Amino acid sequence: SVPGPRGTSPSLARAMTTSQWWDAVATRVDSERADGEQFVINFVTPDTGQEFVVELSGGTLTNIEGYQSNAADATIIMNRTDLDPVIMGQTTLAEQLQAGVGSVLGDSSVLLQLAAVLITFNAGFEVMPGTVTQ
Repeated sequence: SVPGPRGTSPSLARAMTTSQWWDAVATRVDSERADGEQFVINFVTPDTGQEFVVELSGGTLTNIEGYQSNAADATIIMNRTDLDPVIMGQTTLAEQLQAGVGSVLGDSSVLLQLAAVLITFNAGFEVMPGTVTQ
């Protein structure tokens, strides 16, 4: 499952670009677990006319807007408005797709590969000493 940050407001979800969301997902990749994993996903949002190539390689997840790969393992097609609940943490990308919201062409197991290398951050993490209330 590929959830968004927990507690993201609807206005923040709408303001966040799809590329920024993929960047946020990339910060959750455990590079040691992802080492040796490799896949390419074409991600298309028909309602906005945007296309992205999302690649996991060398323990790093990257995305490039405005391109599609001829050698993608999978292509995910989902309206941007249907991605908002994922960005808000209300559901996951996999749950949306399983519910018939959007579609996957090709090898859908790449979503499981991605989910397997993601970590979940503790929202109460103390960024600066003494900032967490007890």
